[in-house]
Amino acid sequence: MIRVVVVDDQQVMREGLVALLGLIDGVEVVGSAGDGRQALDLLRGTAADVVLMDLRMPVLDGVATTGLLKRDHPDVAVVVLTTYADDASIADALRAGARGYLTKDAGRAEIGAAIRAVANGQAIFAAEVSDRLVAALEAKTVTRARTELPDGLTAREGEVLGLIARGLSNPEIAAELYIGEATVKSHINHVFAKIGVRNRAEAVRYGLEKGL
Repeated sequence: MIRVVVVDDQQVMREGLVALLGLIDGVEVVGSAGDGRQALDLLRGTAADVVLMDLRMPVLDGVATTGLLKRDHPDVAVVVLTTYADDASIADALRAGARGYLTKDAGRAEIGAAIRAVANGQAIFAAEVSDRLVAALEAKTVTRARTELPDGLTAREGEVLGLIARGLSNPEIAAELYIGEATVKSHINHVFAKIGVRNRAEAVRYGLEKGL
């Protein structure tokens, strides 16, 4: 069972999410909180695998809570579930350590898939969030076309990083670049080693921070 904590300041939304998650096989809601401070207090005594996190909350918002949670509970994955999908909100959440980002029009299947993905160490984003990430990366690529990539990344490794940000799997990256899956794995290993990250979510945050 994947143990989930729901954090949302709106009681109706919070109770609705708890009820919805109860219908998803393999997911167990172990607690809920109305703001970030309550969530952190709850997690001190409650074992959880995933936190479903609202962004705009009183007392302590979702970004600040995510940062503190990742500091104190690095093995707990955060999926943001919010009405906001602007560039600043997305970037702030990813920099704080969120591994997934969904909007509140997501259905049960999408939320369930996101929870399972982040519990397995993957990153997952709503389609509109992925589109914004891609647009931001493409815009930065144009302005940096003649600039050397940081940390010794090659042009091909930069391409692979961009495709990771789009949420493509290894087979999909291979198809996009017309190379073998073994080559993709090699490129990803080189990227992770050069930039000092352990997973795809951290790689995406690196790309944002470096303005790639």
